[in-house]
Amino acid sequence: MTPRRRKDDERAMSLEHLLAAKEIAIVCGSGGVGKTTTAAAAAAMAAASLGGKVLVVTVDPARRLANALGLEGIGNIEKPVPTDAFKRAGVQARGELWAAMLDTKESWDALIHLHAPDQATAQRILDNPLYQNVSGRFVQSHDYIAMERLYEIHTGGEYDLIIVDTPPTRNAIDFLEAPEHMADFFSSRFLRWLTAPARSRVINFATRPFYQIADRILGTQFLQDISEFFMLFQTMYDGFVERARAIDRLLHDRRTTFIVVSTLEHVPVREAEFFIDALDERKFHLGALVLNKVLPHYLLDADATRVAQRLCADAAQVAHAVESLTTNAQLVAPVLREIGESYLNFQVVAKREQEQRAELAKVPDVVATAPYFDNDIYDMGGLLDLGFQIWGEQ
Repeated sequence: MTPRRRKDDERAMSLEHLLAAKEIAIVCGSGGVGKTTTAAAAAAMAAASLGGKVLVVTVDPARRLANALGLEGIGNIEKPVPTDAFKRAGVQARGELWAAMLDTKESWDALIHLHAPDQATAQRILDNPLYQNVSGRFVQSHDYIAMERLYEIHTGGEYDLIIVDTPPTRNAIDFLEAPEHMADFFSSRFLRWLTAPARSRVINFATRPFYQIADRILGTQFLQDISEFFMLFQTMYDGFVERARAIDRLLHDRRTTFIVVSTLEHVPVREAEFFIDALDERKFHLGALVLNKVLPHYLLDADATRVAQRLCADAAQVAHAVESLTTNAQLVAPVLREIGESYLNFQVVAKREQEQRAELAKVPDVVATAPYFDNDIYDMGGLLDLGFQIWGEQ
């Protein structure tokens, strides 16, 4: 398959068309809609048909991606997906597929070494009693470090395309805003209160009640530890702010796009609408909407509708023609009538889905759909089956 390259100001006609011109695709969606699997399927298709070196990164704590790609021990360091995985699926990949899962603690350690003014300060932070807890549970720690890792990988220049699987939708908003929130925290009044004792022996009168209460509840040593920790962190403030601005520029860059994944069930659709509005408000590029578990198009076929209507209206007559196929002819008509009614009921849902799809399609360049799959996707063959459904023009 030869990919069609496009100009950056053109509207993409398919997911293939979209990703051919991008370097980063950030996949978002609520839980349970197939977001992680869709990210992996898109990456597999890109490696197979577009060529180059493609990386899929998940920041979702679930480890389904590793299972689907046949990787064991996937972590912070990118690993190549074996070429045999494509061959077993009957596909000769033009490029390479790599995968990684964010390791928050390992990434924070690397970040400390990067931004600390010197090795001694970095070691003091790493040795601080609060560091292990903070690095895993600090306000938006996971979201912030994910953005740092994305920026680090992209600036390394090793990959032609990076596809990022984000946490569920509303957390993905935190994912986008984490750098700004982290910078705001370092300059907040609360942080100045925490670090005041280390800055001066004379505590401002307005903050004295806070420390008196905190000292009784938490203990003097805890306050000293947390004060020292954030004092050391503030030595890296300029680095955090500079990187946050660089990440924001990267997310708004013409080479970056967002892909929203959803089903057409009520709650996921509301979540998708929420995130589409959030992307638009923040002026991010929404390249594609992928709708999973969509009912088949034949449910909207006029001829098929007439067949179902006849089964309902003339079940007894139709049953007479096929009664020789069963030993219990009395059951044929009720079964045929039930089949016809079920078809018409599904058709109502399919029409509603069609209307929802048309409404959601107003913003993204591309809207792709995938049907229900009879089996769970657990290997490269399944990923490519999904990938073929969403890849080309629909």
